Amino acid sequence: MSQSSPPVTLTDRIRALTGGMVSAAGNAVHRMGVHPDTITIIGLIVVGIGALFIAAGQLQIGGLLLVISLPLDALDGAVARAMKRTDRRGAVLDSTLDRYADGFIFGALIYFFATQDQYGNLLLSLASLMGSFVVSYVRARAGEADLSVKIGLFSRFERVVALLLLLLIPPLLVPMLWVLAVGTNLTSIQRLFYVYRHLDKS
Repeated sequence: MSQSSPPVTLTDRIRALTGGMVSAAGNAVHRMGVHPDTITIIGLIVVGIGALFIAAGQLQIGGLLLVISLPLDALDGAVARAMKRTDRRGAVLDSTLDRYADGFIFGALIYFFATQDQYGNLLLSLASLMGSFVVSYVRARAGEADLSVKIGLFSRFERVVALLLLLLIPPLLVPMLWVLAVGTNLTSIQRLFYVYRHLDKS
């Protein structure tokens, strides 16, 4: 099955800009003897602590902890490349814990809005969680069939940016929730339609 070249996403551009610095950091951490899976797990723990603050209504502290977790999310892959890792267990672990991280964050927002009787925002958070999961799920299932799916505005990097904006800048809380709720689900539908058109195409 022939495919056109996958589109260059914002995530790809950021990786290209920061690749040299991240690679150097990965080599340094590898020389220290730190395993990439350890970094992945630590990153999830930091996100989990941030989610506790979010659930308690301290959104900005939670947002700052998410900022701290971002370098770890990039570093684990750099360390894996530095150690010339060839097995696929790290990639599966990273993708799985990314879904747990999404669940922690949006679950914390749902809990916070429930305690504040803000049921409209609770539903927006739930819609964002559903959309985030499906965006990643469609890409993973398509990847099993060797179809690269990167289209859509709300890949993981864009979702993280929107989350940080709503957590760190109070006036953007509700607008960014709307952006996430609509954007993630539109991206899910866009990716599903793309897969439907291109997978097993005769």
